[in-house]
Amino acid sequence: MTSANPSAIREAVEAQRDFVTRLFDRLRADGLDEPGVSRDPYGPGEQRGHATAAEAGRSLGLAIGHDPAANLYMSWAGSAPDAPAVMMGSHLDSVPHGGNFDGAAGVVAGLAAIAALQRLGITPRPTVTVMGIRAEESVWFEVSYIGSRGALGALPDGAMGARRRDTGRTLAEHIRECGGDPDALAAGVRHLDPAKIAAFLELHIEQAPSLVAADRAVAVATGIPGNFRYPNAVILGQHDHVGLPRRFRYDAVMAGAEFAMALDALWEEHEARGIAMACTLGRFHTDPAAHGLTIVPGALHFSLDVRAYDEAVLAELDERVSRIIAGIEQRRGVRFELGAKARAAVGPVDPAITAALHRGAQALDIPVIDLGSPASHDAAAFAAAGVPVGMLFVRNENGSHNPREAMTIDDFLAGTSILAHWLAETVA
Repeated sequence: MTSANPSAIREAVEAQRDFVTRLFDRLRADGLDEPGVSRDPYGPGEQRGHATAAEAGRSLGLAIGHDPAANLYMSWAGSAPDAPAVMMGSHLDSVPHGGNFDGAAGVVAGLAAIAALQRLGITPRPTVTVMGIRAEESVWFEVSYIGSRGALGALPDGAMGARRRDTGRTLAEHIRECGGDPDALAAGVRHLDPAKIAAFLELHIEQAPSLVAADRAVAVATGIPGNFRYPNAVILGQHDHVGLPRRFRYDAVMAGAEFAMALDALWEEHEARGIAMACTLGRFHTDPAAHGLTIVPGALHFSLDVRAYDEAVLAELDERVSRIIAGIEQRRGVRFELGAKARAAVGPVDPAITAALHRGAQALDIPVIDLGSPASHDAAAFAAAGVPVGMLFVRNENGSHNPREAMTIDDFLAGTSILAHWLAETVA
């Protein structure tokens, strides 16, 4: 049971309104890069964000620590320090010219929940830690969950050699520059032991309009999708004269167009069967040095992300994509070179945590809906390591990964109240 009644928790969270508003404003200033914010991972923007979050943690009396991946830990000491820790948090980096709330909301919510419980005089039994996670946004290094998987000793081989898309410098160089230890990460050194973590809870803005459509402020996550990705794929045909008859062409763009339409049909088929998935060709372009008005394009570069909530569905999609490619290659005389393949496991949420979040929402009189996450999150890395996880989503207007992200503080405090109720129930 909680050590404070629901109305007291809501009042204690509401008392953090000025604290969270100032903190969000500081974080926006840290990464301001009009339009939007760019808290670049292992770069100045993310560094400033981590310094700001650490300052906020110190103001609450939290102990500050770091790991070889330069993740930030802000810990509220418990009366039973050997008990498995309770963790909250999210990432502090952003996409280029993104919004201010993606990721940062989870860090601010964790701090606000601790502040609320401190205000109520609650002393935690286990240590409670808010984690400011590095480099979740894979657009920069094309490696997923760098900070969280680094902390868990689960980064893929070769990750330290990945190059940031704008600087051309390696992940190892950037991590070392920010005070981390890339050699330890490359060796698989594990800073966090999953057996010593009781739970990881991540609050995040919703990155689709489901809550807006449902007229609800908060959702409880039912799952986090896994994915397979080809970050740097190319279709190779043959550059030729624009007047060449169709039967002689090896047109990479037409092959790519057929591929895109086949993927869309595959998605539509699964949607009709009630199976949630998504596929995205995030990059899709010819070579500027070779394309032209009078040239049949002989190369098309693309990236592919395919995601679903079930490992069996992902495996089926993987096989179907391979068959689609084989058919196009045979019909059009082109060759797909997919390059390195990246994978992220499906992230199941813990039923007991989900039930506790629903109990809290009901006790607090905050209507919620169940919602499968449309995006991947650091919580999935913890789930893959065997840590019980849960997620809350907060309503967000105008989509995500763009400067127009719009989360109200009222909605944020509603989500944080559910988080604080769960925290009190878990640690008191």
